[in-house]
Amino acid sequence: MSAAFRQRPWEALLASLLAALFRRTVRRGLRGVWVQGELPAGPWVLAANHHSWWDAYVLPVLLDHWRVRFRIVVSDRRLAEFSFFRGLGALEASRVRQALYALWRKEALIIFPEGELHPPGRMGPLHRGAVWLAERARVPLLPVAVRVVLRGQELPEAYVVFGEPLGADLEGLERSLNRMLSDLDGQIGMAAPEEPLPGFRLVLPGRKSTHERMAFWGLALARLTRER
Repeated sequence: MSAAFRQRPWEALLASLLAALFRRTVRRGLRGVWVQGELPAGPWVLAANHHSWWDAYVLPVLLDHWRVRFRIVVSDRRLAEFSFFRGLGALEASRVRQALYALWRKEALIIFPEGELHPPGRMGPLHRGAVWLAERARVPLLPVAVRVVLRGQELPEAYVVFGEPLGADLEGLERSLNRMLSDLDGQIGMAAPEEPLPGFRLVLPGRKSTHERMAFWGLALARLTRER
């Protein structure tokens, strides 16, 4: 993950190793990451739904891929369990001043305003932290909808929708995220299962399924047979 904060040499090494592990996990564990919408110039507070274990991997890896300087806000309980995340620039949710300073330093923030993992569906109750930080730092809120789904291939697929930047409005954020998630779920429910969703671009290629690999070699063998 990328962050513009002072690190000791061993912390920088740990951050590089963990970032590489995150990238490998995404690329080996998913068929790919597809994106709709554009990422505006920062800084901003990225507020996303948290309905999958993958969310906290996909978004940081995406921002790192685009070389965006960012910090991610993590619950105190989770950071106590994985304290080495601090080497990646993770911030405790209770230490709002640190997050505010990050925005003032022109770093972006990733926040899951539901506060914890929720079942897929509509947004759960939202905490005000993302709105408070955006208001105090005078930066926009960036709503982002994420779905990681198992469809017609062997591996799950991640779909990320970047919405239009918003003002510091909690109800507006909730409405925007629910609308984006509803639209995304509708697309997933209607699209051909073996094909990526239309209107999305592949940003992070993942691992081909066994079916796709076998089909590739099957077509190659068929061509070879015809040539003979």
